[in-house]
Amino acid sequence: MTAEFWKGRRCLVTGAAGFIGSHLVERLLDLGAEVTAFVRYNAAGSRGLLDRLPLQDQQRLRVVSGDLCHGDCLDEAFEGQEVVFHLAAIIAIPFSYMRPEQVVENNVTAMLRVLAAARRHGVARLVTTSSSEVYGTAQRVPIDENHPLEAQSPYAASKIACDKLAQAYHLSYGLPVVTLRPFNTYGPRQSARAIIPTIITQALTRKQVFLGAMHPTRDLNFVTDTVEGFIRIAQTPGIEGRTFNIGSGEEISIGDLADRIIRLVGGKVPVIFDATRIRPEASEVTRLVCDATRARNELGWKPAVGLDEGLQRTIDWVGQNLGSYRPAEYNI
Repeated sequence: MTAEFWKGRRCLVTGAAGFIGSHLVERLLDLGAEVTAFVRYNAAGSRGLLDRLPLQDQQRLRVVSGDLCHGDCLDEAFEGQEVVFHLAAIIAIPFSYMRPEQVVENNVTAMLRVLAAARRHGVARLVTTSSSEVYGTAQRVPIDENHPLEAQSPYAASKIACDKLAQAYHLSYGLPVVTLRPFNTYGPRQSARAIIPTIITQALTRKQVFLGAMHPTRDLNFVTDTVEGFIRIAQTPGIEGRTFNIGSGEEISIGDLADRIIRLVGGKVPVIFDATRIRPEASEVTRLVCDATRARNELGWKPAVGLDEGLQRTIDWVGQNLGSYRPAEYNI
């Protein structure tokens, strides 16, 4: 069904310039879709990570620039679209401690504008992007979609609000929206502020790896598997109003993850505890592990890339692009 479904289908991706968004755009183009990429306007004219796509892919893209929080540019992007993927958001948890108002206002307002535009233009399917952070620390494992929601950061609170707005638009207006809730995604092109690129860049360039809390566990998913979740959730009929977890069902502590990466890099770099990287105690999500039974049963989705393979592919990419990585703007 996949190739036949997507050939010539008109799709819009918000947040297309970002990590997951750029990979999703690339996959949609491979499948033969007609893709519009919405990117946040900037004076430099940069299209973010879309500029790293092969030239032939860039030439096939229609790009619309603007700000999702201001609705005047959305009609241009949404006109004639059949499937819309909404990925745009401020996603940095540490930044949300520093600028909670900005994160909440940006994420929630953008979601509201996107929902209204999707309704106004009668899109056939809107896929919105949640986060495993909405669950907080696991109260039971593995975490299924009925697990309680617990906002342990302003970022998580903003994503819960977005999820509830999507639910409200489905129940109030019949909007054909489906929510994808990915657990921790990693892979080539990810920001150095994320945990895996942080460990890799330090292991490749320093004599020590500095980390904060090493006991929290995460469920890690290679970016192509997350993208496949978006593809499956967009093409599966009869699932409007539903939420789907996308995750491996396996957890690994940050400390064990660092040891694994260092082993794959081939070095003997010591891991040093750095107290400046500790988050507020009650805000730290200490355990995440996914139950993706619903996605397996209803979408036919399952992860295809194992952790060692995914880490090695990420290490190789980071090693070839070290010049693109700069020190993080914050240490938490």
